[in-house]
Amino acid sequence: MLDLAKRVYDHSFRIDPIVRSLLDTDFYKLLMAQTILRRHPQVETTFGIANRTARVRIADEVDEGLLREQLDHARSLRLSKGEVTWLRGNVFRGQGRILEPDFVAWFETFQLPEYELATRDGQYELTFHGPWVETTMWEVPALAILNELRARSVLRGLGKLTLQVLYARAMTRVWEKIERLQRLPDLSIADFGTRRRHGFLWQDWCVQAMAEGLGEPRFLGTSNCLIAAKREVEPVGTNAHELPMVYAALAPDDDALAAAPYAVLDDWQEDYAGNLRIVLPDTYGTTGFLANAPDWVADWTGIRIDSKDPIEGGEEAIRFWQEHGRDPRDKLAIFSDGLDIAEIERIHARFHGRMRIGYGWGTLLTNDFRGLMPDGRLDPISVVCKVIDANGHPTVKLSDNPTKAQGPADEVARYRRVFGVGEQAALPVLV
Repeated sequence: MLDLAKRVYDHSFRIDPIVRSLLDTDFYKLLMAQTILRRHPQVETTFGIANRTARVRIADEVDEGLLREQLDHARSLRLSKGEVTWLRGNVFRGQGRILEPDFVAWFETFQLPEYELATRDGQYELTFHGPWVETTMWEVPALAILNELRARSVLRGLGKLTLQVLYARAMTRVWEKIERLQRLPDLSIADFGTRRRHGFLWQDWCVQAMAEGLGEPRFLGTSNCLIAAKREVEPVGTNAHELPMVYAALAPDDDALAAAPYAVLDDWQEDYAGNLRIVLPDTYGTTGFLANAPDWVADWTGIRIDSKDPIEGGEEAIRFWQEHGRDPRDKLAIFSDGLDIAEIERIHARFHGRMRIGYGWGTLLTNDFRGLMPDGRLDPISVVCKVIDANGHPTVKLSDNPTKAQGPADEVARYRRVFGVGEQAALPVLV
């Protein structure tokens, strides 16, 4: 097993660039990029970084020169022959290739596009503009770079023994969580922690710990393609909020806007021939989405419950399936918002046996150093990279949690009217 403390102590750019491969990204990015390349190659978008944890002034903690160095390094990356071979041979749970030859050929020559970087009031303004299929690929590496640079700035100067104790405590914390997961019947869980991880080496260790501590079929795999290839586990993922956000921004009128979330699903099920059919309903409010959904949506494999209280969201999903004449016990609910072990246990106790359950465990798997450094300096923060506009039109996200909403005020008001979103309870966002 890698000596993490020594590796961190000896950090050098040559050995440990933060992003070391174009495969060091989440699988859902490749799946979405394939659909974007096929259907919307001419759409131009802007993505940008936002720090929801405003009390943390990232620009004061992370040196701009180091940030540019890591971003430039990411732009220099190209796929290796071995990585292309892995992509070409990748199958979806043994059923067949999921990435088509034309997409792999495009990705084989891909380079991350240019970026714009500025600072304002202690925060970085990091944006990416260009073809949607290119700018979308910056989300995961940009977030990974910012989070790991912040961690490195805190750890810089610590002695070897201090680092050994730090990582020993963090490893113990992860393993104690895994021991609690071992007690849950019919567990199905995956690593979703790339974007806000402590670092690549730490995420890799966490995946190994999950694989050894839980094994198949309880540990499904990881969203990180590079680690999936390296550790020979399944790459997992489906799609994200940016698809309905862009489809909605391009809608010519209110009727098309209201139909946009379902147009996404229609395209998706055609592109993936009935696989990967997990609904993400909360972009413009889960309740309205389910109330207006065509009956065929109930035929999808399941639903991802992201920004709603998980108990409320799970019960709402069960009612939806029942009202459409489907047996919830045949359906899958994937919970993925800010999960930690106590919340996973609570969800499992409520829904086990009533529907199939899966968990996408993110930041609090791969970046739970809370309280391990004075003043919470290593505590994770909520930094996101979202699509801001599409073909010059602003994008909007309402979410089930208004704390996560984004977009110009007049457009947010319009979307709330079109999607019938009433009063919403704001929930705290930890990660």
